[in-house]
Amino acid sequence: MGMTLTEAHGQPVPVRPDVERWATRPVRRRVLAVVHTVTSGQRLLDVVRLLEGDWRVQVFFTSAPDVFSGGVGDFLEGLGALVLPWGQAVQTVFDLAVAAGYGGLHELHAPVVVLPHGAGHNKFVPARGGEAVAARGIYGFSRQRLVRDGSVVPAAIVLAHRDERERLGAECPEALPVAEVVGDPCFDRVAASRPARALYRQALRTRAGQQLVLLCSTWGPGSLLGRCGRELIDRVVAELPPPEYRVAVLLHPHVWHTHSEWQVRSWFADLGRGGLAVVSHRADWVGALVAADFVVGDHGSVSLYGAMTGRPVLLASWPEADVDPRSPLAELASFVPRLHGAKPVRRQLARAAATYRADLHEQVAARISSEPGRFTRKMRALLYRGLRLRAPGAVPVTGPAGLPRVVEYEQPGSVAS
Repeated sequence: MGMTLTEAHGQPVPVRPDVERWATRPVRRRVLAVVHTVTSGQRLLDVVRLLEGDWRVQVFFTSAPDVFSGGVGDFLEGLGALVLPWGQAVQTVFDLAVAAGYGGLHELHAPVVVLPHGAGHNKFVPARGGEAVAARGIYGFSRQRLVRDGSVVPAAIVLAHRDERERLGAECPEALPVAEVVGDPCFDRVAASRPARALYRQALRTRAGQQLVLLCSTWGPGSLLGRCGRELIDRVVAELPPPEYRVAVLLHPHVWHTHSEWQVRSWFADLGRGGLAVVSHRADWVGALVAADFVVGDHGSVSLYGAMTGRPVLLASWPEADVDPRSPLAELASFVPRLHGAKPVRRQLARAAATYRADLHEQVAARISSEPGRFTRKMRALLYRGLRLRAPGAVPVTGPAGLPRVVEYEQPGSVAS
């Protein structure tokens, strides 16, 4: 898993007591990126990249325990990073740790900066058997996640919007002193990517004159894929003729890594060969969102980011009990149309386009981040303050997302060249 520099006893050189004897370059600060899931790992890359070019800092990675840890090993292997086993990471002192999940953080020997791994804090903590809805906290704000033995675990809790302070205070008031409003990297990347919309449409093989309908599913039984399943996707593909429409499906990484890449590819094989664009989880998803003419989603973050695109958002699934009614996602759900599987799809899309309210979508989008375009500057300032170092002069700028990719399916009976 990842790259390690080892000496005779197999311990990575940068964490050896005699590191000065073996390391090529001395470092002044050590940072640990705590990866719980592939999704959280992707968010952490937005953070640790802010340390690029600083020869004073060594970044380590570790895979933290999580029910959705599938795929993390491959993710870290692909980075070529220096990866410590969790058991070693919790026994090593670091100058700073960054995480976008919560499991095991109290075990670390480092001040921890915690970020959301999606669009803010919209959902309740998943219910356990027999648990009342009223007993569930907001994921990321829940006291049971943030406090251990009477003390707040994170040294800093990153918020995307200043209004989130009020919701955090209602859930866990003792955490307010460590809350810091920094912004949202995906918000900034969506905004930076909108001028390249034509390139993303081309990458998804959307022809001139075609309208791209993007079906977005988060994970779990309440998601579009979980509730509506194959029936809805079949119907959308069948009712939207290819000369006028291009249909694509974008799935949360947890779907791919829980069921396996092979299985997801297999489930969509006939649809993929029949013209459905299955967006690969191995490339940035932002371009697919920006390319869409219609976003059909659920209670996942992609639906909320869809409010930024200037295109209609529809909801095919909405597990109301799982979403905080005070959240921007709930506000979006209060006015966007539902896509009903029993009604003609084209007629529903046409009505969504005709009744689209740009002002309402923009109002929701403004609730995602109160620091538009400022995530890199504010997040880097927070990191260097935690590291007790002067930050380098140049500030990284958020650029457009990379091109999305479509899963390739060979036609039955074809011979690979």
